[in-house]
Order: sequence, then C-alpha cells, then structure tokens
Amino acid sequence: MMAETVAERVPVMKKLAYAAPAFALAVVGIPVYVYLPKFYTDVVGIEITALGYILAGVRIFDAVTDPPMGYITDRTVSRFGRRRPYIAAGAVLVALFIYLLFNPLQASPLFETVWFGVCIYALFLFWTVVTVPYESLGPEITFDYNERNALFGLRDGLLIAGTLAAAASPAAVQAAFGLAADAEGERTKFFWIAVIYAPLVVGSAWWCVLAIRERPMPAASAAGVWKGLRLVFRNRPFMILITAYTISAIGNNLPATLYVQYVLESPHADFFLLLYFMTGIVFLPGWVFLARRIGKKSAWLLSIAVNTGAFIGVFFLGPGDAAIYGVLVFLSGIGLGATLALPSSIQADVIDYDELLTGERREGRYIGLWSIAKKLAAAVGVGAGLSILGLAGYVPNAQQPEEVRLALRVLYALVPSVCNLAALAIALAYPISGAVHQRILDGIERRNNKEAVADPLRPGAVILPEG
Repeated sequence: MMAETVAERVPVMKKLAYAAPAFALAVVGIPVYVYLPKFYTDVVGIEITALGYILAGVRIFDAVTDPPMGYITDRTVSRFGRRRPYIAAGAVLVALFIYLLFNPLQASPLFETVWFGVCIYALFLFWTVVTVPYESLGPEITFDYNERNALFGLRDGLLIAGTLAAAASPAAVQAAFGLAADAEGERTKFFWIAVIYAPLVVGSAWWCVLAIRERPMPAASAAGVWKGLRLVFRNRPFMILITAYTISAIGNNLPATLYVQYVLESPHADFFLLLYFMTGIVFLPGWVFLARRIGKKSAWLLSIAVNTGAFIGVFFLGPGDAAIYGVLVFLSGIGLGATLALPSSIQADVIDYDELLTGERREGRYIGLWSIAKKLAAAVGVGAGLSILGLAGYVPNAQQPEEVRLALRVLYALVPSVCNLAALAIALAYPISGAVHQRILDGIERRNNKEAVADPLRPGAVILPEG
C-alpha cells in the first residue's frame, strides 16, 4: 500500500536518473527490427524465410511475456524493492545479448540461424525483465498530479530522442569510422554499435537503480492472474484510457514511408520522420506546462485534435507536394510528445484509483497490459495496412497504380484521423481530474487508517477497508 499521499516535487537529477534508461533501451527498436534483419540475410547468410518466422515468433513472445512479468514484479519482496533488482540484473543480460546478437560468429547457416533465434529471443525476454519493472517504477516516484506530467514527459521525450539516435547509429558509425559498404564493414559497424549501446544500457539502468529509492510497500496479494484481470476491468478510468490509446495507436502505425515514396514521389522520407520526432521533442515541455494549467485530460485531447487536424490535409496531397507535406508533418508533430507522455501520466492516476479499490499497488499488472496493448496496436496497424496494400495491387520498387496510391492516402491520412477522432470521443468520458485525483489520494489515506471511504467516481458507493 502507498506509504504516503503527500504531493511532492521530484528533483531534476532524480527525474533524469529515472528517464535515462528510456534513451538507451530504444536501441531494441529500429536497429533490431529494421537494420539487423538485412544484416543477417545479406551479410551473415540466414535464409530470409527462416528469419521471417523467427521475427514473427519473437513479436508474439515479446507481447505475451509482459503481463506475467508485471504479475511477478508486483509480488516480489526483497530488501532492494520490487522493481530495482530486475532492472539492475536484467540490464546486464540485455547488454550481453545486444553484443552477441550484433556480433554473430561465422559458421554454418544452420548455426547462424540458431544463434540469431536464441539471441533475439533472449534479448527480448530480458528487455521485458527490465522494461516492465522500469515503467512500473514511475507511478510511485511521485503522487503529485502535475509533477507526473514533467516526470513522464522527460522519460518519453528521451525515448523519442533515443529512437532517433538508434535509427541514425548505423550511418553515424559508418561515417565516423570510414567503413566500406561490404561484409567486413557491416560486421565492424554492428560491432561498434554494440560496444556503444551495451554499456549505455547498463550504465543508465544502474544510475536509475541507485538514484531511485522505492517506497516501502508489501507485495501484492497472491490473487490469481484471472482474478487480477477482473479487478483491472473494474477500473473504469483505466478501461477508457487503454481503449482510447489503443485505437489511436493503431492508426499511428500505418505506412508513412510508403506514402512519401509512392504518393508524394519524394526521396526524403527519413527527413520527414526526423522533422516529426524533433518537433515532438521541442514542443513537449509546452504541453507539460499547458497540462498544469488546463489539466492533463484536456491537454491530451487537444494534442489528439492538433495531430488529427493536420493530417486530414495529407489525404489531398500528391506528387510535388512535399513542401506542403512538410508543413503538415510539423503541425502534426506539435502534438506528438503529448500523445505519448500524457497518457503515461494519466495511467499513473488510474493506478492510484486501483489502490483505492483494492488496497494494493499493482503497477506491474497495469504496465503489462499497457505494453501488450501497444504491441497489439502496432501489429494490427502494420499487418492490416500491408495486407490492404497487397490486395490493392502493391508491387515493391515499382510505379504504383492509382488504386494503390488511393489506398496509401486512405491508410496514412484518413484511417489515422478516424482512429484519433474515435479515441477522442472515448477519452471524453475519462473522469479523473486534478480535484478527483486528490480525493482518491485522500481516500487511500483514510482506507489505510481502516476508515470507510466514499468512491469518488461512483456516487453512493462506499469502499470498505480490509479487516
């Protein structure tokens, strides 16, 4: 149970210590999913079909391991806390398998295929061991309604920056060391990426572990997984939040690069992606400030509206409209940071409401469900988008017929806008304001003192203390 409900400010260095691992862990993203497959097929020599099966399997594995890890970390009891032991030990193993995955031995194709399979499954297993406790640690660092915006804004801002750095790392390493674009150069490039990122993962994780002290809390009850899920489903604010977030995320995972290449006929897809992310980072502090003034729900809804309003115009663009597209990307990017950080902050508030209902801190279970929702949204968005393009007649690296270009405009502009509008409509029902959150914290304090508490969200309902 929560040891105290007094609002507090978090020192800047403590925020940085918590946010730093998000930057380093972003390496388990674009480099692993985009660059490594080409390296393993073109340089190492793995058969592409086998690699495809391994990657498809590891995506499913990565998703299904999140809720069990959340359950485990909630129930952990140790003198070092519930989260920090997993972050500290898991980071070392993540670093080890980054190095092994990025530096395969030269052997037979069968051996190299097994090497890739073992290393990538191990990497994602230990990445889950780190990230679920790491994200679960955030909501208990501060219970201040507005301070959470700054904390998660910094974390998710560094996540965006880390994603950009990880995406740029192969080209940066190649240029820095003057590497040739041959097999030896490729192996050397991935060696140096591993040498840079492995200690960065360990160092940032250990900084977080040493700087953050967990609040003394007993482990969650031994209630089974299904009973725990039923308790989560009782949390109406969380169900509203995760539904709205997932629907919006599905639309945001549709094919941007293909739109730029085949509809705008522009070679600058990477530039537009950089513009989008950099704009999100630059405007994120402004959203944190605005959320303090108008409330995080209102700021989140406004960010969705900004993103949607800009991207409706993308549907009407065509060849030669790259400059107009750049303006729309910039306008849409203004809301990017808020659509990431504010839901994270809101999620911390709904976990507080769960504590009021159950008398337990169960961040891990909520983070596990949140993680699987994010990955499901990505899988649905990418899978459905590419399938629809295939049915429309898409042929890689060729001039596309009008049916495909229309499908790309619909998928990239209209579908995300519809998803965002649906998410916005659902999120309007989210009930926790700053004042309501304070009543939740007060209710937790009274419940801990064995008093009956009126439910702030259900008029007439009373929450009885245990015992």
